[in-house]
Amino acid sequence: MAVKLKVGAASNSFLWKLTRFALIVVLCFVIVGAIVFGIFYHQYQGMVDARLAQGPLFATTAQIFAAPQEVRPGQQLSASSIAAALRKAGYNQNPQLGSFQLRGDAILIKPGPQSYLATDGATITTTSGPGGQPVVQSIIAENGAQLAGYKLEPQLITALSEDKVRTKRRIVTYDQIPKTMVQAVTSIEDRRFFEHGGINYGRTIECGIHDVIVGRKDCGGSTITQQLAKNFFLTPKKDVSRKIAEMMITFQLEARFNKQQIFTMYANEINIGQRGSYGINGFGEAAQAYFGKDLRQLNVAECALIAGLIQNPNRRNPYRHPDRALERRNVVLDSMVETGALTADQAAAAKAEPLHLAPLNIDGSEAPYFVDLVHDQLVQRLGDEDLTRDNLRIYTSLDPALQQAAAEAVEVGMKNVDELVRARHKKGDTNFVYPQVALVALNPHTGQILALVGGRNYGTSQLNHATAERPTGSIFKPIVYATAYNTSLNGTPLGDGGVFTALTKLDDDPQDFGTGGQSYIPGNFKKGEFPGMVTAATAIENSLNIATIALAQKVGYENVATLAHAVGIVNARPTPSMAIGTYNATPIDMAGAYTAFANNGVHLKPWILASARTSSGDIVADFAPEARQVLDPRVAYLTQSLLEGVMARGTAAGVRSRGFTAPAAGKTGTSHDAWFAGYSSNLLCIIWVGNDDYTDISHDLTRPLQGADTAAPIWAEFMNRAIKLPQYSDMKSFVAPDGVETLRIDRATSLPADESCPSDTVAAAFLVGTAPQGTCSHMGIDSQSLGQKLMPDGTVQSTDPNAPPGANGQPHRNVFQKLFGLGKDKDTQQQPPPQ
Repeated sequence: MAVKLKVGAASNSFLWKLTRFALIVVLCFVIVGAIVFGIFYHQYQGMVDARLAQGPLFATTAQIFAAPQEVRPGQQLSASSIAAALRKAGYNQNPQLGSFQLRGDAILIKPGPQSYLATDGATITTTSGPGGQPVVQSIIAENGAQLAGYKLEPQLITALSEDKVRTKRRIVTYDQIPKTMVQAVTSIEDRRFFEHGGINYGRTIECGIHDVIVGRKDCGGSTITQQLAKNFFLTPKKDVSRKIAEMMITFQLEARFNKQQIFTMYANEINIGQRGSYGINGFGEAAQAYFGKDLRQLNVAECALIAGLIQNPNRRNPYRHPDRALERRNVVLDSMVETGALTADQAAAAKAEPLHLAPLNIDGSEAPYFVDLVHDQLVQRLGDEDLTRDNLRIYTSLDPALQQAAAEAVEVGMKNVDELVRARHKKGDTNFVYPQVALVALNPHTGQILALVGGRNYGTSQLNHATAERPTGSIFKPIVYATAYNTSLNGTPLGDGGVFTALTKLDDDPQDFGTGGQSYIPGNFKKGEFPGMVTAATAIENSLNIATIALAQKVGYENVATLAHAVGIVNARPTPSMAIGTYNATPIDMAGAYTAFANNGVHLKPWILASARTSSGDIVADFAPEARQVLDPRVAYLTQSLLEGVMARGTAAGVRSRGFTAPAAGKTGTSHDAWFAGYSSNLLCIIWVGNDDYTDISHDLTRPLQGADTAAPIWAEFMNRAIKLPQYSDMKSFVAPDGVETLRIDRATSLPADESCPSDTVAAAFLVGTAPQGTCSHMGIDSQSLGQKLMPDGTVQSTDPNAPPGANGQPHRNVFQKLFGLGKDKDTQQQPPPQ
């Protein structure tokens, strides 16, 4: 018995010693682990402290806003569409910005103290117009006064990218994240997010075993807090040390922030894909990029789609891989049913919805070339540091609806250009490049750039061709004719032919305009085609090079260059070739130049910046447009009248065949590039098409492409879209200033038409007192008339006894067309002699 007790006691003693040893070992491990944990915790606490000490977790990037939309009586707008625009701008959601009340067919608008606009409210009433379309009936101010127009709060376009990797995000607060979005994300990413302390230990062990078995580190066991720790502080590399660091930082975040704060940081940080050259970070940016909506406006299916893109967004890009995106979205919806966020019926209804994605046209929706230009000008005017302070709100000139129209017009028009280019290559030949493009549209009476496209695809090339200098080609020629009209203001004769008018005779036969002992004999677009003596109107309508240089020589190259500089074409030099556009300017420069014709002789420097303000509405800087009178209003109108002829009978007549019939003036241009410059009473647009390497866009000089073939159709496509928008629908006829008269001219005699003349007449504008005398049936002595008639054998017979040799009886191919403006685009630039 004693032996048994001794054995039992010995056994108990051994177990006790073993247990004590084990406890000591465990304690040692705990102590060592605690020490190691403390070291790592302290180490990564320093990392987190350093990151937080740098300032806000997200860069305070400036927000870019469009121009305010103006509502006017008669526009086709409904009260509900106005409400939608205000809601998108933030009204009612942010009372400090503004509020509205929709009352049937009327809407009461009241801007707040943070509004870009004055705080004066108004009531806009709509009614049913022609065809049942809603139209604005009246706008009444708060004091009862009738208003001719009322501006709505500007829309947010985008934010500037916050770093060199071109990341974009729209910062949201937790209250701005829909509950459905939170449920969708936690259901698929971290179901116990609001319960655990940052680490899901069970899932972590499970993923560790999985990675060991399969030999790959592809199991996603990270919680939302761990994902945030990884994205903010660590590299994407997967190894044990990084996993330890991730856990340490996770503990730090969980200790410093509550769950709502952590989820908000996650919602603003997580990458949701790529759009063009920009990374889409955060749910706010994703909502705009994929659906064109504010985050708060997303429905269940849309929230589930964004949540499904968190893991591998490029593989599930809904634009490139809609099937994969839908499959993942439906997995998220099933997860929401499992967590009780949705019922089975609600999930089934959401699954039945197709993808309602915003159009994949970043140039239309976010105007990236325009925004890059905004950034460049802000840096010049405010500096880099001021751009990141206090969440600046930058108000610009952009019209989002017109920008969309511009992007669509370029997309459609460049397909036509590509077909023309392909047609000039042998079948199967792919050794060529497709041309680039630029479009600049502005208000001709304010200089405000309303739309801008700087290339055919921003994701492919960020080079802004709207700011790139290129030879202007024949869209420069109106400068020459305006200079000639300047000489007529004081009655100065132009050579031996009296003062300059649309009917002044110009010599288009071959001439040597060489200077400094060097020969320069330019030609016209069609080789070997020389119409001889032609009117100024015919010369510009058919874009005749020789006649235009001859006119520049008469009025003085220095005078032409002076006017060119005044309208913003600063590279022009007083040489013969200047007259046909051999010197460089940007499409924006040329848009500014044409404002002088469209705006009664006042040149407006194109502008994009209106104001920079803080988030509370305080003004940081206002930017004033630059305007200068450079032409007499009569000269501007007379030059414009010539450009109307180009549209009606000349190289731009093809615009009319494409359905654009509103009053307009314009000019084609062709060098190696193709141009079109044109405008209506309320909209001016410049189109440029060309190759970056300066080669001819046709790649085949035997079959060259002209501005009329390539640039003009894009212009017509754009204007046809613009005129359908309420704010541009009222394109009106041009109004002549005092001192100008418009007559009907008989095309056969170049004299004013009367009742006995044939119906073949054209309109021509003259300074009062400079029109030809007599009529087509009662010819007077007229030194300004054409002095030509068409003979039955197809030759041109001059009635001028002093006409130069070759003006009489010379056969010319298709004389009637060339004489009266029915020809093709004849603009090209000849290489000048060295200057």
